[in-house]
Amino acid sequence: MAFELKNTVPWGRTLEEYQSLFNLTATDLKKKIISFGDSPASFNAEMTAHGNTVTSIDPIYQFSKDAIENHIQETKDVVMQQIRANQDNFVWSSIASPDELEKIRMGAMADFVEDFETGKSQNRYIHHELPNPLDFKDQSFDLGLSSHFLLLYSQLGLEFHIQSISEMLRLCKEVRLFPLLNLDAETSEVLEGITQHFQSEYHIQIINVEYEFQKGGNQMMVIRKK
Repeated sequence: MAFELKNTVPWGRTLEEYQSLFNLTATDLKKKIISFGDSPASFNAEMTAHGNTVTSIDPIYQFSKDAIENHIQETKDVVMQQIRANQDNFVWSSIASPDELEKIRMGAMADFVEDFETGKSQNRYIHHELPNPLDFKDQSFDLGLSSHFLLLYSQLGLEFHIQSISEMLRLCKEVRLFPLLNLDAETSEVLEGITQHFQSEYHIQIINVEYEFQKGGNQMMVIRKK
């Protein structure tokens, strides 16, 4: 089935948020990073401005700057309406209110839009859908990230997750996935199956992180080759 922009909900996070949700240290930020499902995050733009290296992967990068920007504007009110109607599902500490959340998200996505065409010409934004293989050699990257994509969308099924994580592990010396919840803020249904599948060949850790916005969403999975 062809990927369609109208079926997505673009929602961008900042470098500061990535640092918190993946426990990224100053040393980590200097590594060669590939980040999957980045959508319109400002992570790549901010990292590049600091002289760091990130390759962002997402199906939405097949579309034009204008198409992505228009879709952001079309969907933001619906997203914010849902968040305001379900405020009890979130932790309002580092982000104090829905209004502040909207300001942060729209600011991050504006930074992405401004950087997108330049970044695409530099191959920093690559149109791609997991679990299809990417045209990079094995272990091309030090660190692979997946924010609010793998595990969160458990309805994609265990096999999709296993194949997607396998491709990430082919490319990366270490993989970090956040959060470990599904869209209902419950433990992802595929978490146990993923652990069982990879644990014989990989070190798997569940690590608490500083970031918690979705209630209970304060853990990441780290996978490394034994």
